Amino acid sequence: MAKSFKTLLGDDMVSTRTMLHEAIPITGTIASGTYQETAGTELNIKKFSHGMFESVYDYPFLSSSANHIFDLTYGYNSDISASTNTQNSKKVNIYNQMAQVLMGYDVSGSIRSFDSDGELGDGAGKMKSCFFMNFSRLLTKDEIKKNSFRISLYTSGSVNAASGPDAAGMTTKVTLGDYLSANEFRTSPAGDYGLIVTSSTSDKNQSVGLIFYQAGIVVLTSSIFTGQFGTEADYQTPVGVQASVSSSITGSTIESLADGFRHRLDDIDFNNTIELNSSIYFCRINHNEFNYSSNPTYVSGSKLRVKNNVNDLPISYITTVGLYSPANELLAVAKLSEPIRKDPNTELTLRVRLDY
Repeated sequence: MAKSFKTLLGDDMVSTRTMLHEAIPITGTIASGTYQETAGTELNIKKFSHGMFESVYDYPFLSSSANHIFDLTYGYNSDISASTNTQNSKKVNIYNQMAQVLMGYDVSGSIRSFDSDGELGDGAGKMKSCFFMNFSRLLTKDEIKKNSFRISLYTSGSVNAASGPDAAGMTTKVTLGDYLSANEFRTSPAGDYGLIVTSSTSDKNQSVGLIFYQAGIVVLTSSIFTGQFGTEADYQTPVGVQASVSSSITGSTIESLADGFRHRLDDIDFNNTIELNSSIYFCRINHNEFNYSSNPTYVSGSKLRVKNNVNDLPISYITTVGLYSPANELLAVAKLSEPIRKDPNTELTLRVRLDY
């Protein structure tokens, strides 16, 4: 029986979802000193005239080979706001922008503050002064894999702008991560988020930040640089995150705070996630189907090229599968690695997969 088309039934189609993961290591030297032209001039750090954030690249950013890694900025909420503070309105605006996108609004319509323990209903654990790391979509893909994020940084000691994270004088290196993500991740307007805690604790009350997996954003409280993990006791205390000198968070520019944070980075590691959706079509060919070809070269002088006498079985060679819409519009084409022989003595099932 000659056929050119066959309708796919419900049992012939199935949809699947596969999660692919890729390890992403970011060394602290990339963010602090690898491409220094002169002391304090870093070719892979892009700074802007507005002074509201810095962009870190894996190569001098003027090069066509450079890839954007992450943006870094700082902000605090209105509780710390004062007209005498350096870049006060910009710091408040950055905090509010991040909070309204990532945390949303409470029942009164006010922007929620970042909450280190994830308990939004109580007044404890409010992070009012934060550093924000916004990772490139090139690295995070669809999302950051849960329980894969680790960041090591120095939380005390002086920082030299001309040195990397191993500069003499920096002490107390800590490793933070979303170690509790199996049980302590929650959902926000921006997707799932987890708690950032130290490697030595499994207590959510010791959280020092949040990670938003789908958004690819990490929020860390500035109090980690005072040695006060999980508390926001005194925001006016110098946090020691400015390059070369120790300055308060209220008196430093965002650029200075970002510079100091970068020079304290030792290592960042995480796995990204690529969600691969697939539609699988089982193209079933019965013994009496597709034994003849619709290719014009299949016939020569009104005779089948593959038959020498009238008693020979018809033979065709399958090379291509086309998927059509109900209106007979060609939507996709699948090529076989080699032609497959088909005759009335054989039945075949061809598996075609569309990934998107």
